[in-house]
Amino acid sequence: MAMGSIRTGGGDDDDGLDGAPMSEMNVTPLVDVMLVLLIIFMVAAPLMTTGVPVQLPKTTAQKVAQAKKPLEISIDKDGKPYLAKEELTPEAIMPRLRALAAEDPSQVMLVRGDRDVPYGKIMEVMGLVGQAGFTKVSLIAQSPGGAPAMAPAAAAPAAGTAR
Repeated sequence: MAMGSIRTGGGDDDDGLDGAPMSEMNVTPLVDVMLVLLIIFMVAAPLMTTGVPVQLPKTTAQKVAQAKKPLEISIDKDGKPYLAKEELTPEAIMPRLRALAAEDPSQVMLVRGDRDVPYGKIMEVMGLVGQAGFTKVSLIAQSPGGAPAMAPAAAAPAAGTAR
């Protein structure tokens, strides 16, 4: 039981603990009940998310288009921009970006820059991407584990503005 009386060896102790109740709580039944409730909730939770079973009607509508693979513009250690693996000359970069943005302005553009490239050069290319009409521009960086990490898509800053 949880409560009992504490008895010492001799009956002549002066500490006054003869017959005092022991006030320790036995937590084993509490832990058992909590584990059973945890298992019940783990089993029942997936069953509660299914919703009402219904028979969906058939339709001839076309399927929603899947998201396109993002475009990548890379800046090598010499500061030369590349679209995929195609090198872009300074004169050809804006017409090429505008043509791609005219096809789909909601297309995601990823900007990759070598770590030795000055920050200003990367921002210059990001400004050109924004001027071309892309609304979703992200920077790609290397995560500490070695896998590429991508910043969330953000609106491209206009030329001359700082973010």
